[in-house]
Amino acid sequence: MRSLNATAASLLGLLHDGPLSGWDLVEAAQARIGNYWTLTQSQVYRELSRMTDDGLVALGETGPRERKPYRITDAGRAAFTTWINGDPAREQIRVPLLLTIQFSAHLAPGRLEEILTAERATHAERLEKYRAHAGRLELYGELDGKLDHVRLATLRFGIRHEEAALAWFDELPELFSGTTPPR
Repeated sequence: MRSLNATAASLLGLLHDGPLSGWDLVEAAQARIGNYWTLTQSQVYRELSRMTDDGLVALGETGPRERKPYRITDAGRAAFTTWINGDPAREQIRVPLLLTIQFSAHLAPGRLEEILTAERATHAERLEKYRAHAGRLELYGELDGKLDHVRLATLRFGIRHEEAALAWFDELPELFSGTTPPR
């Protein structure tokens, strides 16, 4: 059996909570891990097909709206356990904005500034959303005595990431002053 990739492992992790259709898995992934791990609908269905062939998930009976629920099998639980106990894969930074900056000499005059302004606003909005969500988690955790430390840890990473991104955006005018965009 081939080893799990992070996408397949994340689907198995989500299926630990119970059977879900491919569509429901996409939604669950977006809600629970979408801020730091993206899954497209095509990736989900491709992985579900592979995992079904490998016996890691089993297809249930068709439900409402022709949705077919997948459930994790014992083999899937074992594969997930092996994956989660292994070392995480090396992270690979993929930031499309950095490609745009790298090749910005090919942009129309003023376009880079427009892009940077829009991207900075996106990061600022995301930071506020993360801070608000972390505040709600902390408040509810204090009220019921059950702080979700795992979700809070991932949110705090997101907060620090967005703070660093905004500091970098604020540094760009000085970095670009008196220079021509890189070729």
